[in-house]
Amino acid sequence: MSVANQNPASTPQEIYEVGAEDLPVSCPGPHTPLWNLHPKVYLDVATTGSAQCPYCSAQYRLKPGARVHGH
Repeated sequence: MSVANQNPASTPQEIYEVGAEDLPVSCPGPHTPLWNLHPKVYLDVATTGSAQCPYCSAQYRLKPGARVHGH
């Protein structure tokens, strides 16, 4: 998983690009600081190509060219 945008001045939330190897996607991610945790939610990026966390508004999207088996 890679962070596509880490500049908080340009957008209020993070944008994460994920590959098929990162599925299933959950937020908060494994590297989220303890002070910034919220309840864990699984996000369906395989169906639509992107999803937004309902707690922190982080955006998750499939990397260009990512192939998800079964979708």
